[in-house]
Amino acid sequence: MPPPTPPQTPRRLSLSQQFLLVSFPVLLASTLVIGWWVGRQVEESVVHRIGGDTALYVDGFIAPHLEGLARDGRIGDADRRALEALVVDADWARRIVSLRIWRPDGVVLFSSDGEGVGQKLEIDEGLEAAAAGSIYAEISVRRGSRQTDHGQPLERMIETYTPIHTARRGHIGAIAEFYQMPDEIDREAGIAQRRSWLIVAAVMLATYLLLFLIVRRGSLTIVNQRNELREKLAQLTAMHAQNEALNARVRRAAEEAISINEALLQRVSADVHDGPSQDLGFALMQIKNLRDARSSPAPDVPPGMIPGGTAEAALPQDLDRISDAVQAAMRDLRAISADLELPELEPLSLAAVAARVVRDFEAKTQGAVPVTLEAPVDPDRPAPMRIKTTLYRLLQESLANVFRHARGSRCRVELRTDAAGIRLAVDDDGPGFDLPEAGARRRLGLSGMRQRVESQGGTFAVTSAPGQGTRIRVVLPLAAHGGAEGGMSTTDTTNATNATNTDEDGR
Repeated sequence: MPPPTPPQTPRRLSLSQQFLLVSFPVLLASTLVIGWWVGRQVEESVVHRIGGDTALYVDGFIAPHLEGLARDGRIGDADRRALEALVVDADWARRIVSLRIWRPDGVVLFSSDGEGVGQKLEIDEGLEAAAAGSIYAEISVRRGSRQTDHGQPLERMIETYTPIHTARRGHIGAIAEFYQMPDEIDREAGIAQRRSWLIVAAVMLATYLLLFLIVRRGSLTIVNQRNELREKLAQLTAMHAQNEALNARVRRAAEEAISINEALLQRVSADVHDGPSQDLGFALMQIKNLRDARSSPAPDVPPGMIPGGTAEAALPQDLDRISDAVQAAMRDLRAISADLELPELEPLSLAAVAARVVRDFEAKTQGAVPVTLEAPVDPDRPAPMRIKTTLYRLLQESLANVFRHARGSRCRVELRTDAAGIRLAVDDDGPGFDLPEAGARRRLGLSGMRQRVESQGGTFAVTSAPGQGTRIRVVLPLAAHGGAEGGMSTTDTTNATNATNTDEDGR
């Protein structure tokens, strides 16, 4: 049975394809809206132009027959008959379907169909605009009772209001309202709208194509960059996997090295303790027996002599010097044996590890160097074994340096934890030393401490000057840094003995 085919991941649309899908409806809607608005503007422009042209004719022919309005506010019979003749016979009147003349206060003075004469009707927007001196023209669409009440001949007409100026300069004596058929407007507006629609559509299409070309170019660039990033990501993923495998091998090697180093140190400690110490103890016992024999010599030995011909007067002094030397050698060997073996640090906190080193140091030196310990560390923050081991060896070596090179001075140890990890500071007010000279001589103690710290990903800094004491600053990250957890650093093989090195080159 073949394995099931994994589901296909849906293919994402490119930027240019998204632009095509999203921008086309937007541009189409924009084209329709702009085309409709331009068409309305064209239609209104044509309406105002035709209405304005006709209004000029109306004003020119009707105004002479309304001179009597200035005297009694009404049209005389002769003027009325003349107006009726104009409506029937004048050439310009053939374009007008209906004519009505108003007084500015809304009273109908004349109507071509005779309806509403003498009545005062409601003043609408057009009548109000004409009374203010403007020509008002619009496409009027009215149906039913609204059409009848307003006196509009047909449902859709061009309605125009124009002011009629009498002989008195600047005075509007009457207002002419007339209706025209919309055929001419429809024809001219249709032509203008079609042209405007073609122009708007052409501009929108050109804009759409131009934007598409720009977006497509950017889309191709993005696609190419995305493919390059995908290839680089695959390469980085492969390299990361290789690095992880190498790191795993390094960690395993470090763990093995740590185990071997600790086993070696423990074996050296046991060998030194069980070998030289036992031999020197046996030698001490033999010397003691020799002294005892000297106190009760054999009968055949002449007075003042012991076997081997040693002078009796020099024998006690020689034996005392030998005994003192052997005892000093035993003390040194036992001290080295104790220092080489790492104590049980796993259950101890960082503060307890520091306190253990200080306590051992004070016991060995009998308080020759007063040490002040400040360790405000977080008790709930776990520390790996490698950090505890490094802290133990650093403090051990630092205090040994203070004892060797700054005996009689005071020493201050400070241990803190923060976001960077743990911070260790060891300060003494001893004689100090010349840092450049120490660097040139490659002091084993300082170089070993620096190597130990940097192998854990930390930082190590020493400041000192003759007569100004010595300051050591160490930062150790608590996060794993290539070393193995639960044991000593791989530098312990070369640096472990530095903690108890009694040579003058220990700095």
